[in-house]
Amino acid sequence: MTIFDDEFNRIFKKMSNSFFQIDDIFEEFKTNGPSAGPYYYGYTMTVGPDGKPVVKEYGNVKPELAPASSTREPMVDSIIDEKEKVVKLVAEMPGVEKSDVKILVQGKSVDISAEHNDKKYHVNVPIEFHVDENSAKASYKNGILELVFKLVEDEKPKGKRVEVE
Repeated sequence: MTIFDDEFNRIFKKMSNSFFQIDDIFEEFKTNGPSAGPYYYGYTMTVGPDGKPVVKEYGNVKPELAPASSTREPMVDSIIDEKEKVVKLVAEMPGVEKSDVKILVQGKSVDISAEHNDKKYHVNVPIEFHVDENSAKASYKNGILELVFKLVEDEKPKGKRVEVE
């Protein structure tokens, strides 16, 4: 074994121990309680000045104690295609069927939701571009929802130029 393997094993054991100290976690929760959200928790791994990895735990709540919501917010990307003159919204919602997806376009936002068995998704996406909401077309395949809108060209200001006599 190399020094790196020994160090890796030590770090892995340290990380694993924190997952198995459930009694300590619950005791800490009873005593202090979680702070008001947002809730976050994780590990950072950096290299110390001596060249050895340093793992630190951070956050205000352990993952086992984080409040669980039955509704998830899907990952959504907004893509503008200048060449095609369209805006695409792409949302990842695995585990639902096409018939479960509901989309509501209202003004400058799109409300996307889906529910199938224990999978529930909901997100409200603001649209930053001027689009024709009547041009919306949606497709859903393999857990990916793609919603396409045509861009509307900004209207030029109307008016009449008046010459001064």
